[in-house]
Amino acid sequence: MMDVGALYDAAASSGMLVPVTFGGVVVMADFRAPDEDVLDGLGVSRGYTLRYPQSRLTLKPGDELVVAAASYRVREITQLGDGSECRASLTRL
Repeated sequence: MMDVGALYDAAASSGMLVPVTFGGVVVMADFRAPDEDVLDGLGVSRGYTLRYPQSRLTLKPGDELVVAAASYRVREITQLGDGSECRASLTRL
């Protein structure tokens, strides 16, 4: 079985991840900011999410972090698969 951390290391070395700073530590993670139409096309919503190895970053709702030079607050954490990877829903500050 492949270690999730090794997968993230490979993605980081390929330039697919962004730096995340939390508690003075920098971790490479997968950041998404997809556009989504809301109110029947009258507006666009930004759903910021961050995927990362659970062993490298321990976040909880309310934590503030910096992703690629912008500040965000964690709204919700979801463990993925066997729990070795997490997805955080974020709000931009």
